[in-house]
Amino acid sequence: MSWQQSLEQGLLRAWYGKQSWLVLLRPLSALYTYLVRRRRERYLYGERSQWSPPVPLIVVGNITLGGTGKTPMVLWIVSFLLSRGYRVGVVSRGYGGQPPHYPWQVDPAGEAAHSGDEPLLIAQRVHVPVFIDPDRSAAARALLAHEPVDVIISDDGLQHYALGRSVELVMLDAERGLGNGRCLPEGPLREPPERLDSVDLIVSNGAPADQGGRYAMHLRPTTLVNLLSGDAVPLKLWQGDREVVALAGIGNPQRFFRTLDNCGFAYETRVFADHASYSVELLGDLPPGKTVIMTEKDAVKCRNLAQGNWWYLSVDADMSDAFADALIALLPPVSLSPTSPQE
Repeated sequence: MSWQQSLEQGLLRAWYGKQSWLVLLRPLSALYTYLVRRRRERYLYGERSQWSPPVPLIVVGNITLGGTGKTPMVLWIVSFLLSRGYRVGVVSRGYGGQPPHYPWQVDPAGEAAHSGDEPLLIAQRVHVPVFIDPDRSAAARALLAHEPVDVIISDDGLQHYALGRSVELVMLDAERGLGNGRCLPEGPLREPPERLDSVDLIVSNGAPADQGGRYAMHLRPTTLVNLLSGDAVPLKLWQGDREVVALAGIGNPQRFFRTLDNCGFAYETRVFADHASYSVELLGDLPPGKTVIMTEKDAVKCRNLAQGNWWYLSVDADMSDAFADALIALLPPVSLSPTSPQE
């Protein structure tokens, strides 16, 4: 583990362990809190311009640092809306990607080095148009210019206020919650806790059930997929090794490891930074011949390096009917949505 990873993990333990020494950072946290509130107010009160697309836009974001399950939520929403007859597109910053130019349409057969890992995963899983640009408004304009869509999903971008939105959905981790409830750097929050009062939907990843206006999301492991051959084996039919190497470069790797625990695997871990760029050198200490199981997000960056015994665990989000009803209620009927690309 690098010193950056050690520092990151140390801060996460402190924030969510509510360690008392963090109070020393309160002056910086107070300044940060003031600045993020003031920035949002500038957009709300028209002091800074905001562009809103002519179709509904759903932002799936969070107010905490660390993984909360945004990408599985995006995948669920896309699949759900497609099943209801909506034509859906996705925009993202494309963190970690360096495309030839912006905006950039993600090619499902392309490389994560161009698009970033999460946009590529989305394009491969749900087969909808995905555009990336650090300026998400530019990504949305490009999407509308090239594809006829009824709804746009923004993967992350809750704090990207230059892009107008119809629905704000915030993801929380049920176990971690808001940590110590403080903004950076004293705590893990990107915005103060009262920001939750203004959003449309709150989803708690790992909560036992819908409660108190928050909807529960459960991640259900379904299949192991071989990185080289693409062979997919349902978990209940898996007859391979049960002692494996578990590889994760995500915001909350412990969630992945707990999933493997629940699936009956014994493992040694390899933890990398979120959005890590993999190479032969970086993965050089993996035990030769031992089965490797990784997240799907890691797999999109490892296929060119993969060996025949490397697999990823595919997971699906499960949501309640109440959440589906609440989401649909926030959108216009599909028959009333625009049917052609927008200028």
